[in-house]
Amino acid sequence: MPANGQVSLERTLPTLTVLPRPLYARAESLSAGSWTPPHRHDWVQFSYAISGVLGVHTAEGSFFAPPQWGIWIPADLEHQVVTSMRAEMRSLYVRREACVWADERCRVLEVTPLARELIKGFCLLPVDYPEGDSREARLVEVLLDQLASLPEVGFSLPLPRHSRLLGLCNELIESPEQNVTLHEWAERLGTSEKTLMRLFQRETGLSFRSWRQRMRLLSSLSLLEDGNSVTTAALSSGYDSTSAFIAAFKSLFRFTPGELFKQ
Repeated sequence: MPANGQVSLERTLPTLTVLPRPLYARAESLSAGSWTPPHRHDWVQFSYAISGVLGVHTAEGSFFAPPQWGIWIPADLEHQVVTSMRAEMRSLYVRREACVWADERCRVLEVTPLARELIKGFCLLPVDYPEGDSREARLVEVLLDQLASLPEVGFSLPLPRHSRLLGLCNELIESPEQNVTLHEWAERLGTSEKTLMRLFQRETGLSFRSWRQRMRLLSSLSLLEDGNSVTTAALSSGYDSTSAFIAAFKSLFRFTPGELFKQ
């Protein structure tokens, strides 16, 4: 749930038990600090923020979507949705049989201009849109085809299952400005630096250095969305150099901080 003294607002979950059509849309205006309790459902969910930064937390890790990126959540996966700042969110719920091509993992996808316009058009349709050989049903087919081809991006932060390693990772997430070295971590866990390096790679799929850099950049998103300066976001995320922060930010997000939040 939100930290830094922010007001925490629990969101009401839909009372749906089945989807009325293969595709169902939900539009929400979320207040800063909005969150859902951990939950799961019988359909796939694809959510993206028109504005604001969307976060989805699962047992496997955390996934973040800046404006115009979206998060794919498989059916039956327990997850929690959070927004640190105000956000405009669009969600698509998809019946399992309508997206048999999807794999069973949570991921962040880039919302292309075409997909964005199709989602916008679909959100204008009635919940019980006509099926069969109708204009509405054809729009749904095209939209599902587009969702199947959206490119994946690396805005996720995998978490280890190793309990003590997870505890240390959570410490860094809470205080990303910490400069704890791998050697110091190894001492705390009573193991060698080399052994810890192998364990970290096996548990997260990333090296310690890559994981910490990604964690710091992802933590900067809410600061930037809140209107903080790039320098403030860089220092709060553990960077000593604003230029190094901007270079790393662009390497991950393909935009500088200023460019990203103009999207």
